[in-house]
Parts: sequence; structure tokens; C-alpha cells
Amino acid sequence: MTLRWSMFKASITGLGLLSALAAQPQHYAVTDLSPAGNPFSLANFVNNYGVVAGSDTAPDGTSHSVLWYKNQFWDLTEITNTNQPGLLGPNSAAGSVNTFGQVLIGGQTPATDPNHENFCGYGPEFQCAVFLWSHGVMTQLPNPLGGTNSGWGAMNNRGEVAGYAETTVRDPKCLATAPNGTGPQLFDYEAVVWGPQLGQFRRLKPLLGDTVGIPLGINEAGQVVGISGGCGNTVIPGGTAGPHAVLWDTDGRVYDLGSFGGTSNPGVLGVGNGAFAINNQGQIAGTSAPPGNLLNQPFFWTREKHMQHLPLLPGDVVGAGLAINNWGAVVGASISPGGLASGNPSAVLWEHGPEGGVTDLNMFLTTDSPFAALLTAFGINDDGEIIGFGVTSAGEVHAFLASPTPGGAGESAEPPADAAPRKVELPEHVRRLIAGRFGTGR
Repeated sequence: MTLRWSMFKASITGLGLLSALAAQPQHYAVTDLSPAGNPFSLANFVNNYGVVAGSDTAPDGTSHSVLWYKNQFWDLTEITNTNQPGLLGPNSAAGSVNTFGQVLIGGQTPATDPNHENFCGYGPEFQCAVFLWSHGVMTQLPNPLGGTNSGWGAMNNRGEVAGYAETTVRDPKCLATAPNGTGPQLFDYEAVVWGPQLGQFRRLKPLLGDTVGIPLGINEAGQVVGISGGCGNTVIPGGTAGPHAVLWDTDGRVYDLGSFGGTSNPGVLGVGNGAFAINNQGQIAGTSAPPGNLLNQPFFWTREKHMQHLPLLPGDVVGAGLAINNWGAVVGASISPGGLASGNPSAVLWEHGPEGGVTDLNMFLTTDSPFAALLTAFGINDDGEIIGFGVTSAGEVHAFLASPTPGGAGESAEPPADAAPRKVELPEHVRRLIAGRFGTGR
């Protein structure tokens, strides 16, 4: 473990942060992060060094927390099981990695869940917890609210971890089953921030009248965004949504960010309101339901203009802004009718806010690409590198990295000459793969 960790540190600390210029890339080169034959992998986050955090399918079929960097790969579950046996349960995923090499991980512990809640989407057998991997050592972050389970949201470079923790309040209004397969949920849960020092935490209360909170994004100032609602109208990740998209400011106060006129519908996957990411300028990306509560659409929020629509691809009706960098570029998904449950998603980029249009990242797939389609983008760093997952020509679901090829100042993203744009109808086995592995995906 010491040697492998030293190799990792040498890889990232030898790099200087590239100065992020306002110039736009001409096109993207798309890389498949997983080897052929791997049925499923997911990239959740990319930091400004280009280190990617996510999950990968192990030979026994379980989900392992992993890191990718260039041609290097680290199975953090394997490293932990070798050096700290008995700490992790069978399934986990890495949620983010900061510039100091700390890795946020969420997943199962070896302890059985006495309530069989399936809190983190992998099944009801084991309890779920948040872990921090730092300098080769994994630490489980304790639930500060006294409940059984906890889940991750995001981490900043100060080492503050935003997540959600069960309380001891049994709530009869909680969802028996959710459309993403989680549940039954028996107890309320609230937003918390662990750190920056081990043992430190702060509790983020939901809006007045609400009983649960889910933080999904945090910036360097410690501002947190996410969801506030009730245990009966809020769905925990993945495909998360609730009645209110909210901002918790640095003083702990919670603010409702508004909506497009709708509220949550826990009967339809992903329908509702939620703020997924916040950058250091306080700009926020997320999703909101219009009237009728049957769809959800992406938004861009600023303190000056509040919630604004981000455009979808022609013919699409559902979408979400899932990540935002410090230049205000947003990535996420644009989805055809049917939404998360049965629609066909495309990974997309919004470079210039609501007025700048939407770019389908599938435009950058060349005819010899291993990918048939890029489905969802989950992260973007300040150098414009984008990560997510897509379906390969072999019908596997793999993590991707889309790296910008620099162009001149002011140039817009343009596809290569041999681009092969497509909206792929997802095969049923791919839908089953995604449904079975999406429990901690954002």
C-alpha cells in the first residue's frame, strides 16, 4: 500500500494546476477509462489535476471505489481490504478527490442493517456509511445524529465533507419503496458537514416545516447546496429529488432557491427539485420540476438572476445540471421523453449559461470511438475535463473522460470532421445494468 500510495502522490503533486483560461476548446477527445469486458464503471468526479474518482466492477461482481489518472488505476477497496481488513463492506464508490489527494467514499460496511433499509442502493443487508481515504488510510466518518446509516454528497479542498445522516426519529411518512430501488426508509435524515478536522461536524437543518435534508454540493467557502423536504416526498440518491432546492450558507441558514412551478413526485424517478453543485462564485446547477410534476429540467442559479432554465437538446423533455466549474460551465444530461426511467439520455455541456445553448458531447465521438453513446456527464474541472458514463459498442457501461483540445480564444466547441452524432436507444440489459449500479451515482 505504501508504494502504491507514493506512486499516486508522485503522479499528482508533480503537476501544477493549469491556469484555466476563458478560451473555449475546439473539440474533445473521449477516453474509455475501463478495460473491455468490464460490465460497469462510473466516473463521479474529476479534480483540477485530472484525477478521476468513481467505481468499477470487481471480478466478483461487487462495486469497488477506484481512482483513475492517465494510464494509472487504483482500486481503493482492494488497497483498504489488504491493509485495513474488515472496514469496508462489499460495495462502495468514490465520490470525489480533492487537490490534496483525499478521497470521499460512500458505501456499505460489514455491519448488518437491523432495519433492512437499503439506504445506499446496493441492497438491504448492510449498513451504509461515509469514509475519508487520506494518505493511504481509510477512516469511517461517524454518524453524528445517532442513526444507523449515512451517505455522501460532496467534498471541498479544505477536507469538509457534506453528507446526510439518519436520525433516531422514526417517521411513518417515510417512503416504503422509492423508484430508484432504495427503501424501505424508516427514519428521518438530515444534512451534515464533517470536518475539516476529524471529529468536527456541523448540522444543517432543513427548511422550516421539513424533516429531511440531502446535501449534494459544497464550495471552498463551505456553502452547501442540496434538497430539503419530507421523508415521504424526498428520494435519496441516485435519481434524487425533493420538494425544495436549497442553499445552506456559511452561517448555517437555509434558503429556498425556488422552482419552475412544480414539486416532487416520488412516484417518478428524478422528478422534483434539487441543487446538485455550487462553485466558488456561488453559481448553482441543478434540476427543477415544472407544473404537473411529471418532468424535471436543468437550471442555472445566480444570486442576481435566481433560477433560470438551461436548454435541452431538440426533442428532449427532461434533464439536470449535475456539476459546475469555477468558470460557470455546467454538465449533466438531456433526456428524451420517458425521463430517467425509460428515456434515452445524452451527456451535455452548457458553456455560457442559459443564453449559450447546449452541446451534445456525443458530437465528439469519432467513428472509431469505443463508445456508442455518452449518457451522462457527472463532473467538470476548471480545465474543462469532463467525466461521466456511456455505453460502449459492446453493450457495456463504462466511465469516460472527455479532454478538451485547446483552441483559440473565443472559439466555441466544434465537433471533429468525422463526428458521428447519435441518440442511442438503450438496450434493456443496459437499463438493467444502470438500474442495478446507480445507487450512489449522482
